[in-house]
Amino acid sequence: MASSSKMESDGGDEAQEEEEVEHFDDFTLASSWERFISDIEAVCRQWMADGPKNLLKKDAREVSEEFYKVKYELKAAAKSYSMEYYFGSKSDGKVMNWDSRLHDLQLCFGVKDFLVIAPQSASGVVLDAPEASKLLSAVAIALSNCSSLWPAFVPVHVPARKAYIGIQNMGTVFTRRFEADHIGSQVPVKLMHLEGLYELFVSKFAYSTLDFSMHIFKVHFTMKLTYRSLPHDDDDVQGADADITEAGDDLGGDIPNRTQWDDDCPWSEWYSAEDPVKGFELVALWSEKVVESSMEMAELENCSPHEAQKWMLSPTMSSTLTESSKGNRIGFASQLCLLVDALNMSFEAQFMEDFVSVENPGSDNLKSSMVIPPPTVIDRVLKELFHEGARLPNFAAGEHKTSRAIKAAPLESLFAQFCLHCLWFGNCNIRAISVIWIEFVREVRWCWEESQPLPLMPAIGSIDLSTCVINQKLHMLAICIERKRQLNEEFQDCVGSMDHSSPSIEDDGLDVESEDSCIMQTPGENFDGKRDSPSTPDDLQDSEQSVSRLGAKPEDAAVSADLKSSDCIRRGSAGVTGMMLLKSYQSMHAPFTLEAPLLTEDMHEERLQAVEAFGPSFNCSALLEREILASDMSAFKAANPDAVFEDFIRWHSPGDWESDVTKESGSSNSLATEGSKDDWPPRGRLSKRMSESGNLWRKIWNDAPSLPASEQKPLMDPNREGEKILHYLETLRPHQLLEQMVCAAFRASADTLNQTNYGGLKQMATKIDQLYLTMASALRPLQANRLSPDTDTIEDIRRLRGVFEHVEKLLSIAASLHRKFLQAPRLSEAIFRDCCNFYFPRMGTISSGDNTQKEFEKQQQVAMSERPVVSNMFTPPTANQSWRKVLSLGNLLNGHEPVLREIIFSKRDKVSGNHYAARTPSAYQEELETYRMYVCGTSNDLRVALSVVSCD
Repeated sequence: MASSSKMESDGGDEAQEEEEVEHFDDFTLASSWERFISDIEAVCRQWMADGPKNLLKKDAREVSEEFYKVKYELKAAAKSYSMEYYFGSKSDGKVMNWDSRLHDLQLCFGVKDFLVIAPQSASGVVLDAPEASKLLSAVAIALSNCSSLWPAFVPVHVPARKAYIGIQNMGTVFTRRFEADHIGSQVPVKLMHLEGLYELFVSKFAYSTLDFSMHIFKVHFTMKLTYRSLPHDDDDVQGADADITEAGDDLGGDIPNRTQWDDDCPWSEWYSAEDPVKGFELVALWSEKVVESSMEMAELENCSPHEAQKWMLSPTMSSTLTESSKGNRIGFASQLCLLVDALNMSFEAQFMEDFVSVENPGSDNLKSSMVIPPPTVIDRVLKELFHEGARLPNFAAGEHKTSRAIKAAPLESLFAQFCLHCLWFGNCNIRAISVIWIEFVREVRWCWEESQPLPLMPAIGSIDLSTCVINQKLHMLAICIERKRQLNEEFQDCVGSMDHSSPSIEDDGLDVESEDSCIMQTPGENFDGKRDSPSTPDDLQDSEQSVSRLGAKPEDAAVSADLKSSDCIRRGSAGVTGMMLLKSYQSMHAPFTLEAPLLTEDMHEERLQAVEAFGPSFNCSALLEREILASDMSAFKAANPDAVFEDFIRWHSPGDWESDVTKESGSSNSLATEGSKDDWPPRGRLSKRMSESGNLWRKIWNDAPSLPASEQKPLMDPNREGEKILHYLETLRPHQLLEQMVCAAFRASADTLNQTNYGGLKQMATKIDQLYLTMASALRPLQANRLSPDTDTIEDIRRLRGVFEHVEKLLSIAASLHRKFLQAPRLSEAIFRDCCNFYFPRMGTISSGDNTQKEFEKQQQVAMSERPVVSNMFTPPTANQSWRKVLSLGNLLNGHEPVLREIIFSKRDKVSGNHYAARTPSAYQEELETYRMYVCGTSNDLRVALSVVSCD
């Protein structure tokens, strides 16, 4: 045991000796503070070795445009410090005095790349003066050891003062020291004026016993003045109105409310938007000049800003531009978001009445969360939609070139206006939409039952199948109402005429039928009409003359005379076609035909489904078009009494007539040859499908009577079709209604915004074009009627709403800038281009948790010709706006004093010779800025930053 313990003790001694040998104390780093200097030096050497390019690839963070910083944490004793290196991406170039991209310390001290070392504490500044000096000395030693010329700064005092001390090693001879501080209140009156600031700077290098006003000191001077337009003061407007009232002027009615900036914008009918351009900030720059006395400074203080060498203008933008519409901003986009939510809820019921019915199980939740406006609001909306005397608008006027790609309704149509009203009705909830839709359909039925014209819908024309089904139905209903009214008027006229004409007929004893049978019926309307009426004897004489003139040979006239008995029963002719009949030596006449029945998109789909059900049979299409074929055949028979089935095919379906002339002489002159009386009768045959036994067309021909269009029954029964349309509107499923409403509301909102006058801003026009294309693509799935709740399509529409919001905001900016720069369009284009580049990538990002939004600070230089336009934007302040301004800084612009005055004084000396047996660096042999003072402030505060070069 003793031996083992001895061995253990020997092993422990050996391990202790090994530890003593391995441990090495560097007595050149005697203290923790020196180790701290060494750490700073190591970090600086690493940053110098990497250079800006490599630092950008690592962990550099952007501070401003082309300006970055890297950060490193250090420890000294019990304290932690943060060292930041600020550098530009471009290593060459000189720092400009008034560059808006400059960092605060760059502007204060005229440096380029620099270091900032600060404690990691709540305040971020060094509160103890000895500690600040010691910290700055440590950084200076570290930078000197690694031969770096970077200036270093330490924040001191309290953060509100923005106070710094700093140092820069400029080689072996010169050292520059920095100091900055801020006065937050009680600024001496002398320092509010340029003369006092000039003497303050001169006192830094001149003897204090001298009278500065009597001596000449050549000082370099440059100045930057910032003016800010005042916001609109509501009190001033109210005060002006009160003055007018007290004056007793009779204005002929109530005093109108003050006008808004967007009163002439198309969206002002629906909402009033906040002006995105709150005001403007004008920067007037005086280029560098040499000042020799305080008297010159006093003269400069009285100068007008128009004497400045450069003007830079930037708008003050509203903070809501980067916020989502879910906040306080009201516009089409915010209401469209609510409409999409209503679409998602529309699948919960079978009929619109279920959302307002008390028997609906879910109605309690709907009632508690969704409010319906009072009846007075409903009546007002219906009166605006169905007001009497409304003119039919021109739907194509102001329409975007790609708006028809969206299956919706024209902006001025009834359904589009209904959708726009719904956006602002009861916060666009599903219950409110249900109530207003039910009342809307009732008003439509009233128009139908009373034969009143349907407002904002044309009563003529064909159905536009590129619009939504509801718009097609309303258009067809308007036509049905008009035809119903015409039938009623014709019936009343017919009854009245029979009452007046019956006694005269009985007295004369005339046989009306026998008289009509010997009169040839000719058209009573132009060729573009569809209905005909009996002709007069004058028409008969003209027609006979025209027939006799068609032939060139004597026998033709004889044949024409022999055919008078046949001509006497021709009725409903619209004119000669240029072809001859097969079995009779007569010209073929084209008949007036009835208008084809109007069909909406769903009716076309029903017919297509029927075709698919019957199969690819030829007789299927003829069966569906039987009534139209029978009507056309009857009209053709009436216009051509001696015609046969083959004649009708030649006129109605030329493709089913195989002419022999075509085979012999070609198709170029076949029509002229076939229609010539020299080659009669026409030679040819029916096509294979028309010549088949049991052909449905021939059967219809054989059964069709000879009746002109004026005596036929209309192909479309307006009463039946009108009732079918009303049934469709009354039984429409909620999700089908909301799908069409979403499409119509998006297009109507975009069409409204598209009418905005924003001048020649091409970038805005491009954004609107892109919006329409995006809308057409995103809304296309709603046209298939296969939507279900909470699908990807709903999310796509919500994203579309976000894009719509961005364009709406940019459009408000474009409209505001255009109105403000009517006389300076170049400025509006340049500012809007900067706004697009800045805001469009950031719009809506704050909702995703990005709290580091930057302010728009882009400036545009104002040309000399544009200065009067900009100057007029700074209207003289009123008494309420300027009562606080007791002391003036001078340099007034239309009564506005600068909100910020920045001045840079500098003194430069030529340096030559040796100092302390050291050769002066070549960089400093010509001229050196020995003193520099940056002054920034107003009448309420003052900030001064001083840098002084000393010789070591």
